[in-house]
Amino acid sequence: MSKRPQLTGRAAVLALVVCAIALSLAYPVREYIAQRRDIAQMKEENERERAELAKLAERSRRVTDPDYTKQSARERLFYCGPGEACFVVMDDRPKPDKAKPGQAKAARPPWYQSLWESVEAADEKVTR
Repeated sequence: MSKRPQLTGRAAVLALVVCAIALSLAYPVREYIAQRRDIAQMKEENERERAELAKLAERSRRVTDPDYTKQSARERLFYCGPGEACFVVMDDRPKPDKAKPGQAKAARPPWYQSLWESVEAADEKVTR
């Protein structure tokens, strides 16, 4: 009895056809997946832009409201309406320094003095 070969001609052709089909489908499937990912990213970006647009529309609506404009001018610019007496309370408490209470804070010299001292120091190193 003769042994049958493991790989017949039909099996080789079938394997070749299956490989050809797999290779011909690989690129379109990869492109399809990439396009789906791009679509998902664009949908997220679209939602972010819509939310930003809604915030800007709300801000635009508030800015056109005269009451909001007056309130904003009072709070941020300390404006007063005609006939109103406005007061600004200044905080006269000293700000806490990071230095210890018994230690005097060292005054920084002006920038140009520091610059000149560094030039002189560099010149001394060169002339030595």
